[in-house]
Amino acid sequence: MCRRHPSVWKRQQRVGEEQELVALGLSNLIGGIFQCFPVSCSMSRSLVQESTGGNSQVAGAISSLFILLIIVKLGELFRDLPKAVLAAIIIVNLKGMLRQLSDVCSFWKANQADLLIWLVTFAATILLNLDLGLMVSVVFSLLLVVVRTQMPHYSILGQVPDTDIYRDVAEYSEAKEVPGVKVFRSSATVYFANADFYSDALKQRCGVDVDFLISQKKKLLKKREQLKLKQLQKEKKLQKQAASSKGASVSINVNTSLEDMRSNNVEDCKVSPGDKMEDATANGQEDSKAPDGSTLKALGLPQPDFHSLILDLGALSFVDTVCLKSLKNIFHDFRDIEVEVYMAACHSPVVSQLEAGHFFDASITKKHLFASVHDAVTFALQHPRPVPDSPVSVTRL
Repeated sequence: MCRRHPSVWKRQQRVGEEQELVALGLSNLIGGIFQCFPVSCSMSRSLVQESTGGNSQVAGAISSLFILLIIVKLGELFRDLPKAVLAAIIIVNLKGMLRQLSDVCSFWKANQADLLIWLVTFAATILLNLDLGLMVSVVFSLLLVVVRTQMPHYSILGQVPDTDIYRDVAEYSEAKEVPGVKVFRSSATVYFANADFYSDALKQRCGVDVDFLISQKKKLLKKREQLKLKQLQKEKKLQKQAASSKGASVSINVNTSLEDMRSNNVEDCKVSPGDKMEDATANGQEDSKAPDGSTLKALGLPQPDFHSLILDLGALSFVDTVCLKSLKNIFHDFRDIEVEVYMAACHSPVVSQLEAGHFFDASITKKHLFASVHDAVTFALQHPRPVPDSPVSVTRL
């Protein structure tokens, strides 16, 4: 039988959990063939053995033989011994374990999350039995890990002057934001449990109401399209009315000579084609010179004070489908408000997972991926994103 001694933690010894489970399984398997008692660990016996100076499994074997001798031969002598005396012997040897209650104060100062796990495990083990208490503690620990990943530290990074080092501007006074560039970082990986929190924190820390700008831009563009449709409908009605009025009011002047009519026709034939070509050319030049009316500035909306956004993804250890969708939405949303997005410091396994998830396409290429934050900042400063031209729609009447 293999028992874990309390001295393991005191002496910082490493114990193989698999070896312990294999030893217990083999002991119960072989013992069951010969109708032996079940084998299990005993914390009280381990503490007694450790307090008496036992350091190896030989001490455990000797103590087991001694207990066997007491059960077989000397058990009758302890028959009339009060149970309180036996309990006192165990409690005295368990005083080291009972002293662990003083760890509550140190846990409160060091890590309150560990203190909460300790209290839940202690209460569940006392109110329930040992197995259920341990199960409750394991489940609670996993839930606490998920909760802690949902509340990471989000920060906007700034450059330390004359270096390629970027630190949180809220913590380092010398770190200054690069003009026109925002660098955002999360201290935890992004996955399904915190992807929405990541997007919300990004939009909040950038100081721009992205959703409001996108909704207002869509509303203004929709109103503009509706006005254009109304103007086109009015022009069609006016043309129809003009054509009908001309057809009703056309009259032939009898006094007009045939020669005058022919000369007028010749002049019209000579002039009208050239005039039409010139008008068409002038209109085409005006349309080509006209600015794009779908920009924030043309629509009268406030523009962000930065043209590039860099996501420091050095904390990512893996990506899932929800993370991929969240990153794509970030690219699309910030491009709608005329901000280009770049990714930096991705590890090789993360890049492989991005490729496997078909993250890169015609709009999001590997040109948006950089080895370090400084490389991304340098590229963003040298290549500020121009406002894309919107496709020109031609309406035929």
